[in-house]
Amino acid sequence: MNTTPSDFSRRDFLKASSVAAGTLAFPSVSSAQHRADRIKIGLVGCGGRGSGAANNALEADPGVQLVAMADVFPERLEASLNGLSAKYAGTPGRIDVPKERQFTGLDAYKQMMQTDIDVVLLAAPPGFRPLHFAAAVEAGKHIFCEKPMGTDAVHARSLLESARQAKQKKLSVVAGFCWRYSNRRSLFEKIHGGAIGEVRSLYHTYLTGPVKPMPAAETRREGMSDVEWQLRNWMNFVWLSGDGLVEQACHSVDKMLWAMKDVAPLRCTANGGRQVPNPGGNIFDHVTVHYEWANGVRGIMAQRQIGGCYNDNSDYVTGEKGIATTKGGLSISGETPWKYDGPNFEMYVHEHKELYASVRSGAAHNDGEWMCQSTLVAIMGRMAAATGQEVTWEHMLKSQDNIFPSTLRMDMDLPVAPMGSPGKTKLV
Repeated sequence: MNTTPSDFSRRDFLKASSVAAGTLAFPSVSSAQHRADRIKIGLVGCGGRGSGAANNALEADPGVQLVAMADVFPERLEASLNGLSAKYAGTPGRIDVPKERQFTGLDAYKQMMQTDIDVVLLAAPPGFRPLHFAAAVEAGKHIFCEKPMGTDAVHARSLLESARQAKQKKLSVVAGFCWRYSNRRSLFEKIHGGAIGEVRSLYHTYLTGPVKPMPAAETRREGMSDVEWQLRNWMNFVWLSGDGLVEQACHSVDKMLWAMKDVAPLRCTANGGRQVPNPGGNIFDHVTVHYEWANGVRGIMAQRQIGGCYNDNSDYVTGEKGIATTKGGLSISGETPWKYDGPNFEMYVHEHKELYASVRSGAAHNDGEWMCQSTLVAIMGRMAAATGQEVTWEHMLKSQDNIFPSTLRMDMDLPVAPMGSPGKTKLV
């Protein structure tokens, strides 16, 4: 990727708070908006999350039609297409992806962008996200963008520039930070409305088992290139996934930022490492980050991907008048107790409902500012853990952290970068 990082000011990101404040209420998605005209979508990245995103899109709007698919690996595209075709066999026309609109290889996304799709779903490994996003904006496509928005500071900032271009073009951009499209909006609306008073501290957890453990080296097919091996096991390589904090626990980092009205922290420190051997990969399996805001608020993000341990994926926001939590349901304790008793709904579908409602109405929806900030704050924590240094937000706005290969071919050698070593790995 040949991208040049721009120098963003703190003020640029603070603009996002007004965006977040205006998106707490659920928009009405009426049947009148589901006109007979089709919205043609294309999928980039046909793995489990990509296939799920395509299914969510089809469930969200009866006028959505999947017409193009792209993936590096032909067999993955075929498996995804067969699964979706079988599910929607009873509704002819929902899936219409002939051979000429099935694209494979590292440049498959470029061919996808030349089709007449209206919306593209970006669900390839996160390292590719800035590249794919920029191409989609250039092609004038509306975008569903899975989280995170990159794996290093340079390219996350480049995606922010692309998101601003999308805004100028009046293209809709919906982020895969799905909790912002869930009934948690009711809780965060309460927090922002002062139900717990001024926020004093935050604690967020994403304690779980490994997502896709690194397979044994002997399972690598003879003659398989470094690039193919890493792509097939992308969760285990920082340039592709960002590591567990950036790829998975970024959801919790995003909720931390959401609670703080999308004001970025001033600085952070972190501890992390690899407890369980993972031969061949280079990601940490646990990271705890301590963030600090200008008003003195401190937030702790605890992330772990180790099997056989206590699991917890919850949010705890302490204010001067009470505590808001998602543990065991949405609730507030303190001066003004509250418990959510409203309906539950599928957030993965609802984010697509809002996307297609915006496409049909012509009122562009753009999550660009805050989705990129949340990604950068997660990367900030990863960098602090890997280096053992304090990392400031100002540093993140100009950091030259760039781990995505400048050139990439399927047959090339690509040595695995050393795992971060606190005190030795340099902060860049």
